Amino acid sequence: MRMGVDYYPEHWERSMWEQDARLMRETGISLIRVAEFAWSRLEPEEGRYAFGWLDDAIDIFHQYGIQVVIGTPSCTPPNWLVERFPDVLPRDAMLNPRYPGIRGHRCYNSPSMRVFLAKIVEKLAAHYASHPAVIGWQIDNEFGLNECHCENCNIRFREWLSKKYDTLEALNQDWGTVVWSGEYSSWEQITTPLGGAKFRNPSYLLDWRRFETDSVVEFQQLQVNILRKYCPNHFVTHNIWSYPMSLDYYKLCEELDFASLDYYPSTSPDKALSGGYGGALTLDLTRGIKRQNFWIMETISGPPGCWFPMWRTPQPGFIRAFAWQCIARGADTLVHFRWRSAPYGAEQFWHGLIDHSNVPGRRFEEYRILCDEVNRLSPLLEGSEVLGEAAVLHSHDLYNAFEIQPQAEGMNYFDNLKLYHRALTKSGILTDVVNTSDELDKYRLIVAPSLYLLDEKLADKLKNCAKNGATLILTNRTGVKNRSNVCWMHPLPAHLAEAAGVTVAEYDPIGHDVHTIRMLDGKTYSCSQWCDVLEPAGAETVAWYEDDFYAGKPAATVHSYGKGKVYYIGTVAEESFYQELFGKAADNAGLNRFTGLPEGVQISIRRRGNTNYLFLLNLTPKPHTVELKDTYRSILQETSVGPAVHMDPYAVEIIEWDQKFGGRSIASTV
Repeated sequence: MRMGVDYYPEHWERSMWEQDARLMRETGISLIRVAEFAWSRLEPEEGRYAFGWLDDAIDIFHQYGIQVVIGTPSCTPPNWLVERFPDVLPRDAMLNPRYPGIRGHRCYNSPSMRVFLAKIVEKLAAHYASHPAVIGWQIDNEFGLNECHCENCNIRFREWLSKKYDTLEALNQDWGTVVWSGEYSSWEQITTPLGGAKFRNPSYLLDWRRFETDSVVEFQQLQVNILRKYCPNHFVTHNIWSYPMSLDYYKLCEELDFASLDYYPSTSPDKALSGGYGGALTLDLTRGIKRQNFWIMETISGPPGCWFPMWRTPQPGFIRAFAWQCIARGADTLVHFRWRSAPYGAEQFWHGLIDHSNVPGRRFEEYRILCDEVNRLSPLLEGSEVLGEAAVLHSHDLYNAFEIQPQAEGMNYFDNLKLYHRALTKSGILTDVVNTSDELDKYRLIVAPSLYLLDEKLADKLKNCAKNGATLILTNRTGVKNRSNVCWMHPLPAHLAEAAGVTVAEYDPIGHDVHTIRMLDGKTYSCSQWCDVLEPAGAETVAWYEDDFYAGKPAATVHSYGKGKVYYIGTVAEESFYQELFGKAADNAGLNRFTGLPEGVQISIRRRGNTNYLFLLNLTPKPHTVELKDTYRSILQETSVGPAVHMDPYAVEIIEWDQKFGGRSIASTV
């Protein structure tokens, strides 16, 4: 495990480099990331490469035992390149270019961009392949979908479609272009979504976003291939930018050694509780990209501020607690952004560990303590993996399909994913978040939110999981369309109707209206967004609607299927409903879980061999007490803790945990 910072030597006087390296080493830092925005310094004019300044900086940090990750500079093509080759710039739907002045001004399909990018990456790779301090590479910075509409992108889009569909007849059939007289009679008639109108053929728009992802992947792979050739002993990664995201991160990271994340938890007091749960989802999603541990390539060091007013300053303990949250959920290296606040540029007020005063303060001291802890515990945690027993399914295709055609007021695919994951987290259920295409055989509880795009392959996989004993939880808007974004002409939930033992008789997109559902035990819960009126076909009803013309009709069911069970929830209920449902389902499935966690306190387990390390994290500004059944060894405090673990605001505890903990009672006090 390593602690690192993002550092830009070109921003500082040379006299500061060695001072910074010395202080970093004293603080416990062993890694820096450099150069991802430095193209104009690395190649100040076409064909003239100037690596000497970076050589000097890397050599200095190497003298202090600090390793280096180099970022390829493709996010910021220099002005000379843009001036000579304007095809480098992406164009919006009105064909206006995105001009330099902010990062990301490059078209992924620009021939000129690719030629000059390949040259500088090759020069960098060859130059630093054998430098003892350089250990790896970051491709570009925070990829996203440019949605470029230049002529090169139009040409490539047609080529992509021709490869996928082979004939125009197949494309017209798959997209249903007969609607609104949209049939194509030549490939040249197909363009990117020019003009900016949102209400277009949904099959066309979904393929457009898939093409955009493939363009990013190809742009990245150009660089990966060069780096693999010259630097076979170095790792290659990319720093993704949080969620939700139209860009398919599973495809993007497939050829990388590991995923990296830029993680900035909210410091706002009104998000003191929700922010930690949203962050847990982001971290679990990142771990699920490659089903392995990951890096944090940027995280919070002070109040961010750039294209928005500055956030609140992190309270004492905040930076440390959220760093440990990252590690608890699978991060093996933490790189904080940034070492020092920049005196100039758009990110002047995206604060670093050291403020513009250049005097280390409270946040820096907290970071130094964090470095001490991580470096001390690294031998124990190195090689450990996060233990997850339940799974939540996620898909960028599903996110894009819902973005293209919103289903009801207030209904959002990713917000609902947050709801289900938050309920699992609060219920103390160890959870992975994985791609819908991943293997699921190891999970005994699978939550599959709104499988709007459903084909037989995915349906069969989920049915087999249930047949073999898993509990599968389906939700509303399942089985609506095929992978081409075309509606199935089957009763919902289409290919999963038999397994669920229920069909949808009709539905009501209630949006922000609030209805009530009643459970078997008489408990009631509010619901909104959507109401599927269910017709059981073998399933048992577990909740009924209390309102509207479908009062008394089933709202949720459970069906025995093979050795397992399949739940179908036809509405979106309040959080406490899911905590109750998921908790009972986990207990019935024999999962381990931590019951009664205080609000804002999270757990996670990292396992190394036969040893489990239980992380307790109070990610709130309030004190809590966690009641254990016994005393345990704290590897963080190097002493025994429990049965009562008193946790100050933003406190962290790491316990050597050598037993299961199903149904343990946890009480909170303030």
